[in-house]
Amino acid sequence: MGKNKLLTAVAVLVFAFLIIPLCIITVTAFGGGSAITFPIDSFSLKWFVNVFTLESFRNSFLTSLEIGLLATVIALLVGVPAAYALARSGMRGRGILKSVFLSPTIVPGIVIGFVLYQFLVLTLRIPVFTGLLAGHFMVTLPYVIRVVGSSLDQFDFSIEEAAWSLGCPKMKAFFRVVLPNITSGISAAFMLAFINSFNNIPVSMFLSGPGVSTFPATLMNYIEYNYNPTVSAVSVVLMAATMLIMVIVDKTLGIASLAK
Repeated sequence: MGKNKLLTAVAVLVFAFLIIPLCIITVTAFGGGSAITFPIDSFSLKWFVNVFTLESFRNSFLTSLEIGLLATVIALLVGVPAAYALARSGMRGRGILKSVFLSPTIVPGIVIGFVLYQFLVLTLRIPVFTGLLAGHFMVTLPYVIRVVGSSLDQFDFSIEEAAWSLGCPKMKAFFRVVLPNITSGISAAFMLAFINSFNNIPVSMFLSGPGVSTFPATLMNYIEYNYNPTVSAVSVVLMAATMLIMVIVDKTLGIASLAK
């Protein structure tokens, strides 16, 4: 009985540690002062208006959205077949190959950003947007391979082999048998990869250029010179958008299905 109370107390402390800062940020977003203060002196919505009127925020948000969606879709087109090949292959060194694919999640982001800057920008001199897309693709691909690979590890490939024995071509069997059974894994991979791309800072800071900047990078530059509740308002808007997405996913796919 005492052990259960201790676990409950620890759980409450952990949740409080996570939730209280979010509550403080939410309250400061409605402050009327010119600086972030808690508690607030007066109530105002002007900082939320400021979020949507600042051109730099609008442009960088659209850039992050475009980069994140494109990088994630390309990562899915490459990562799903790669995860399938790794799951079906009986080749030696498969574990080493998986480690190579997952290496961007192990290496510090600032190292990846610097290496990509040296190779893509200084050596190849490719356009800023293309380089940024390539960098985010490299960041998102490991998450796709890891999540989709986990779904394929739980998939019974004898079902696919049964389709082959009944005359179904291998390509058709992949689309008609394998893909429908790993839909939840692909959906989870899409969400995880997109969130990591949208929130990425190290790679974005190195590969951004004139006229092309991601939303997190723009927000960091704004914080460097401005300490007003606009930052808190941005955080509240992003939290609300994340909660809305999770509700939509729960109503369409079900949160439980993404955990499979």
